[in-house]
Amino acid sequence: MRMARTQRVAVLGLGGMGQPMAANILRAGLPTTVWNRRPEPARRLGEQGAEVADSPADAVRRADVVITMVTDADAVLAIADGQGMLSALPDGAIWAQMSTIGVTGTEHLARLVAEQRPGVVLVDAPVAGSRGPAEQGKLVVLASGPAEVQERVAPVFDAVGQRTVWVGPTGAGSRLKLANNLLLAFLAEGLAESIALGHALGLDHAAVLGAFQGSPLVGPWAAEKLERIGRNDYSAQYPLSLAVKDVNLALREVEADRFAVAHSLAAQWQRAMERGLGGEDVTVVTRALEH
Repeated sequence: MRMARTQRVAVLGLGGMGQPMAANILRAGLPTTVWNRRPEPARRLGEQGAEVADSPADAVRRADVVITMVTDADAVLAIADGQGMLSALPDGAIWAQMSTIGVTGTEHLARLVAEQRPGVVLVDAPVAGSRGPAEQGKLVVLASGPAEVQERVAPVFDAVGQRTVWVGPTGAGSRLKLANNLLLAFLAEGLAESIALGHALGLDHAAVLGAFQGSPLVGPWAAEKLERIGRNDYSAQYPLSLAVKDVNLALREVEADRFAVAHSLAAQWQRAMERGLGGEDVTVVTRALEH
């Protein structure tokens, strides 16, 4: 039986998520080219064996699978259109768009690919998980796109995630990601408000945290957040600024009066950002509520 050809991968965007994802793809033995707006993360991956490109277009010229993992839809569009990535992609390449850019942003990219590069396959594949799971290769890939490319892209998704869930045609992954991140937002807010309430009632901070740890209400994600809150460690795993962006992406797609609690949460988090907390982890809302 003929062995499948090893997929050449390009990773564009090496921030808190893209950098560990690229490192895991390298560790899986896939030839990997990287590009980042700031050169230092790309240089570090170059020391681990990645090929470092000078531009997005140069990064993708020989790629079979291209991953974009950047902040928002404007950043993706700037790379794909403004910096020539889309035009440089080989025919038959798979573009795995893994940034969280919402429904409208994904639909815009799908139209762009259909109009300009119909020989390229767009796979909409945002991930569930933050920096810690990304470093451990334990993300969940929420993939959507043509069934015929699933086998080709599987080695790449397997390298970055513990599980890939194929959820339908291109665009379904981004819709599911918005639902996932709204649940995450409520979990973060629930932790913050419960801990802050205990503080307001005069309870010992450590006692409250200790009582919550091991509770059947607290899953692994929340348990890790509680442990970090207990150490007063709000270094960004999932920055508050991105959490606000993701909640607003979801609210943009639905009737405002149906999701009043989510709107209230977004407004509260926006106020915390205006206090200069946007670069901290989403759990910093605990500190904002306590003070």
